[in-house]
Amino acid sequence: QVQLVESGGGSVQPGGSLRLSCAATDAFTFDWYTMRWYRGTPGKERELVAEIGPDGERTTYSDSVKGRFTISRDNAKKTVALQMINLQPEDTAVYYCSANWRGTNYWGQGTQVTVYS
Repeated sequence: QVQLVESGGGSVQPGGSLRLSCAATDAFTFDWYTMRWYRGTPGKERELVAEIGPDGERTTYSDSVKGRFTISRDNAKKTVALQMINLQPEDTAVYYCSANWRGTNYWGQGTQVTVYS
């Protein structure tokens, strides 16, 4: 059974930093998959914030996080991370890890990030 488990969420003040991590279970050919971080808030469509290709050479970011967030992966450890700096209140959301391969998608349970003044 494939599982993605996020960790690293929390509460910070504006300008603060957090590092999210997502670990995949062994029953998962991790290096086949494009890995993504999404975020969601009640009443709004889930937003794709960052994506990294299977070999880690290609990364893309939404305009809202470009220059502040960095996605990375370690295929040997089957993990993907999202380093977030200069966090702002509008970054408050539940952050989800997602794996995609040829139309197959897996999701984690999400981790809450709160940026408060």
